[in-house]
Amino acid sequence: MATKYVYHFSGKKADGNGKMKVLLGGKGANLSEMSRIGLPVPAGMTITTEVCAYYYKNAKKYPKSLEAEIQTNIAKIEKVMGKKFGDLKNPLLLSVRSGARESMPGMMDTILNLGINDQVVEALAAKTGNPKFAWDSYRRFLQMYGSVVMGVEKRVGEHHDPYEVILDKAKTKAKIADDSGLSEKDLRHVVREYKKLIKKRAGKEFPEDPMAQLHGAVDAVFNSWQNDRAKVYRQKYGIPAEWGTAVNVQAMVFGNTGKASGTGVAFTRNPATGENTFYGEYLIDAQGEDVVAGVRTPKPVSKMAKDLPSSFKELLKIRKTLEKH
Repeated sequence: MATKYVYHFSGKKADGNGKMKVLLGGKGANLSEMSRIGLPVPAGMTITTEVCAYYYKNAKKYPKSLEAEIQTNIAKIEKVMGKKFGDLKNPLLLSVRSGARESMPGMMDTILNLGINDQVVEALAAKTGNPKFAWDSYRRFLQMYGSVVMGVEKRVGEHHDPYEVILDKAKTKAKIADDSGLSEKDLRHVVREYKKLIKKRAGKEFPEDPMAQLHGAVDAVFNSWQNDRAKVYRQKYGIPAEWGTAVNVQAMVFGNTGKASGTGVAFTRNPATGENTFYGEYLIDAQGEDVVAGVRTPKPVSKMAKDLPSSFKELLKIRKTLEKH
């Protein structure tokens, strides 16, 4: 039998399970397990740690069968989510994240809102009736992709991230304190400036083709397994380099669509003390990276009962299910 390199997961179904951390990484195994117990996990796929090992043993080339498996699994994600990757009527956007056997927080690369381009952003604006959200997602994607995949980052001697410099100028001009206050017009300007920055520093255009974007992002996650941060972390915690990382590609769920949406991190218990209290924090009208980047101050998860009561109620049910499981 041919080796299976990609494992699908979605509501109540998954190719893998929670015991498969060696192959699927911690994140991939747990996403599969949560799907199996019926939690509302956005559909996705895990590219296994074996692909990472193959990649480094074969001069950064992939197994021949991998591309076909990725295409098959994108079709499965599209079917579950009722959207199409790169479509100009109802586009599907993806997140691409690492997932090693042992948790290595913040050491490897993440890319959100993948699949957006000059045409898809207009389709997303039309479909959702929320152009501000569409352009906000585009500027976020350009910053992540430009930095992580195309290597356009802060240079030696620069005191500030070049993307943040552009964003800060836009905020100053609009007389606002945080980026959630930027208008569609402001965000269109930021997107144009980001694209100019990427072209100037990378020496090439940002890729408009969603599949090319996906390939670039998967490469970047596998490459980040051997970045300096990850190497130092592995040495400190005794994690062998040959374990490799998996890559998790998942349908995007948006916390930046306005005041009725948000993003956060939560634990079923206090992770520091083990105390049986719901523990975490969240931001309204934001995406996940905003919580960890320290751009805005998140609120404790208990405050969600007032801000987003129905979502909080659902979250408490999920907490109960996870604790029981």
